[in-house]
Amino acid sequence: MTQNDISIRKKELRKQIKEKKKNFSPEDAAVHSEKIFSQLESLTQFQRAEVVLAYWSLPDEVSTHNFIQKWASKKRIVLPIVIGDTLELRAFNGLKNLVTSNSFGIQEPKTEELINPHVVDFAIIPGVAFDKKGNRLGRGKGFYDRFLKQTTAYKVAVGFDFQIIDNVPVSSFDVPMDIVLSTKK
Repeated sequence: MTQNDISIRKKELRKQIKEKKKNFSPEDAAVHSEKIFSQLESLTQFQRAEVVLAYWSLPDEVSTHNFIQKWASKKRIVLPIVIGDTLELRAFNGLKNLVTSNSFGIQEPKTEELINPHVVDFAIIPGVAFDKKGNRLGRGKGFYDRFLKQTTAYKVAVGFDFQIIDNVPVSSFDVPMDIVLSTKK
């Protein structure tokens, strides 16, 4: 498969998953998100982690809001912010310190304190689609793939059942996850 074929397949897959998300109610998303994070919290790698990279979820993603608030006083939670075409990490210091400061509508910490990617023990990564081999399809900008090359953190992808497919098309620059969590058996 050529790089062009892979790009076309990725674009098609993003459209398919977007359509499936339209049929997934906010109530279903909340229930599934809770179950996914219950699994995540039982992982030894999470229990041992001191610095956890999470993401402040958008409405169509596995919801991280309750998880982040629950663990913010027990572990150092860091969130990515978009700077140009890269992700930088900032500490989560409560809801009052989140602002929408980018074109993607993502809430980000407004602190200036930069967190080194090397200190992250455990990374929770969103995506559009995943397979059981740990391959991940993102939104197409490459933010997480570029970032993940800078860290040795244990990488956990979280997704709804309909986001888990047989094979995610991969390119040489795609970074695989250590584990993919969903409610799918």
